[in-house]
Amino acid sequence: MSGGARSNRRFFAAFLLVSVLVAAGLSYFASSHPDGLEFVAEETGFLDRAEDSPTAASPLADYTTEGVDNAWASGAIAGVAGLALTLGLGGGLFWVLRRKGEDDAADADEDADGPVTAGSR
Repeated sequence: MSGGARSNRRFFAAFLLVSVLVAAGLSYFASSHPDGLEFVAEETGFLDRAEDSPTAASPLADYTTEGVDNAWASGAIAGVAGLALTLGLGGGLFWVLRRKGEDDAADADEDADGPVTAGSR
């Protein structure tokens, strides 16, 4: 294993550790105040016409975890679950786009050099 790969692994391990600590530790302090749209709806008097989101009954709604009585633990679990989802989707998108970029580069190399045959290189 090269030094660069080991350095990248350490960086990503440290990044993941810090991210989990921040998601678990600071999620308890997430604001319970309404967001901007909800605030304006309340101030202008049409909040009573609002409908619940289709995900309002989900286990992680409102930055808490259903069935967990401890407020800190409930927020921490929701925060770490959100982190995992975000990293999973972002990492998956990055991986797909990176693969596509490598395939495009390989196609461009083949187009520039002509098709690679058994004795051509």
